[in-house]
Order: sequence, then structure tokens, then C-alpha cells
Amino acid sequence: MASGRILARPILLQGHERSLTQIRFNNEGDLLFSCSKDHIINVWFSHNGERLGTYDGHNGTVWTIDVDSQSKYLVSGAADNTLRLWSVSNGKCLYVWEFPTAVKRVAFSDDDEKVVCITEQRMGHQGAVRVFKINRDGDGTDQPHEPEHMFHPVGSKATVCAFTYKPNLIVTGHESGKVALFDVVSGTEVLSNERAHMDQVTDLQLSLDRTYFITSSKDKTARLHDTKTLRVLKTYSTETPLNSAALTPNKPYILIGGGQEAMQVTTTSLRQGKFETRFWHKIFEEEIGRVKGHFGPINTIAVHPAGTCYASGGEDGFVRVHHFDESYFKAKPYGDLEIED
Repeated sequence: MASGRILARPILLQGHERSLTQIRFNNEGDLLFSCSKDHIINVWFSHNGERLGTYDGHNGTVWTIDVDSQSKYLVSGAADNTLRLWSVSNGKCLYVWEFPTAVKRVAFSDDDEKVVCITEQRMGHQGAVRVFKINRDGDGTDQPHEPEHMFHPVGSKATVCAFTYKPNLIVTGHESGKVALFDVVSGTEVLSNERAHMDQVTDLQLSLDRTYFITSSKDKTARLHDTKTLRVLKTYSTETPLNSAALTPNKPYILIGGGQEAMQVTTTSLRQGKFETRFWHKIFEEEIGRVKGHFGPINTIAVHPAGTCYASGGEDGFVRVHHFDESYFKAKPYGDLEIED
């Protein structure tokens, strides 16, 4: 996939001084949020890459962010051992929850009523999953201090999580490569696939209806899973550790990114470092194209909810937004076969 054929020129977003950790589009797709090891969260207009503002207050690497479906609240988790709630529109920090260890992943529930977060296992503290009920009344500063639910997953520590299509069911990815379903009320593991991956799960992104999800792993594969059964539906195998995987709405593609860690990179060639976003056919499990650009591993990928563009955030501190052009939408991913919606 020569980028000229399906992509307009990328928009380079320069607003971070250190590597990116996560990027997220809001529901409408007009805003793109990015967080980084430089302690800063930025928000950008996705159509032109203009920076709208920053959310300033964390005192350590911001590992994770999520925005609710109304673009009213943003949540973030960081190495300063806090989870923070922000007003999207004015950048104010509305509430801070403090923990004994760093917050590695946050996610809103489907109805915006709850936030799930993972705190890491460290210094004698067990890794924990907490679910907070978000009070959406008033100005957002009056939040319950204690979690509604909290439990410690037994065994391998959880690295990523998200709410599924059922209110109290979350899906988690683990350091061992395991993927599991947990009932947050009882804290019990409802189902698990110990061999979903052979190494750490680095990213987990759900389909729009939350019935299936994609994961990426250090084991150099990305996999598509059924949410209800945790059965692996498809596998996309590469020759480099993967940091992120995303699904494209309206087209049967998945986007994956990764690359060797900086310490192992001895050459300066982009190709050598494999710092490309790779497009795979979701159904046929074939790689269909690559887009170059980053000067270091790709740490995070997000696709616009309408499927009109995608963004990637790299170890190089840049976010690149690629808008698809006409030919991408005209392409026939199944040849002459017409697929009814």
C-alpha cells in the first residue's frame, strides 16, 4: 500500500516531548486525545491537527486515557499513582483518586456511568482492578472516593481491560498472554483463555458493538477474539513485537503497530526497525499494506469512529494522523463479491 494511493499526506502533531503511550478519538471523531511520558495530555482537532489544549496536572508518565461518549469527561491514569477526572471542554481537573501504585489502564463503560482502572503490582502491593461510579450530576467535582467494586486478579497481572457488552463484565489482557472475563461485582474470573497469546498482551480494543475484540502482544501476533467465548477467531502473525492493534469500522481491516525496543535497534533504517503501521485483511488474515513514517516503535494506534482516518503515536514523540482518500473507500476488499450490511 503505497501511502499515496490510499492516504492523503499525514498530519504531524508535535506537542509531546517524550514517547506516546495512548491515543483516543472521541465518539464523534472530531477530537483526538494523546498522552505521553512527558506528563502531559493533549487534545487536537483530528481534521487539521490543530492543538485545542492540554490537561496539565499529572506528575509522572501518563499511561492511559479514555473519553466518555458525550465528550464531557476525560479520565487518565499515570505513574504518579493517580486516576484523574477532567472536564473535556475547559481542561480543569475535577477529581483525583490516589492509589499505592501506578495506574496502567483506564476505560469508561458503555453508558459512561463507570470507569474501570488497573493499578500495577509493585512494592508489595497486589495488582488491582477497581470500578468507580462516576457522578455525572453537577460540575463533576463531587465524586465517590471509594471504588464501587475492587478485586485482585489471581495469577498473571492484568495489563489492559475494557467493559464488554454486559454491564458488570470486563475483559482483561495479562502479562502471561492470558485473556479473561471478570465479573466485577464478585471479582470472580468467569472465563479465561490462558493461551490467547504467548507473551504480554499490550493492547485491547473492542468492536463497536463490543461482541469481539482485537489484541496485540509482545509475542509478535495480533488476534481477534469472540467476547462471549474468548475463542480466537483470527491470528495476524508478524516478525516484530506489537504494541497496538485497532479495528476499522466499515471496512474489514485491522491496523497493527510495534517495532523492536530502542535498546535492540542498532540500525537507523526505518525499514529495519519495522516502524510501520501495517494493514491486514481482518477475514483473510493477509497483510495488505504498510504505512511508514515513525522513527521509533509505534506505541499506540486509534481509528476514527467513522473510519475516515487513523492516528498512530510513536516512541519518537510524534502523533501522525492519516486521512484516507477516495480510493480507500472505493476499494473492494472482497473482490467482486458484494457483502450486504
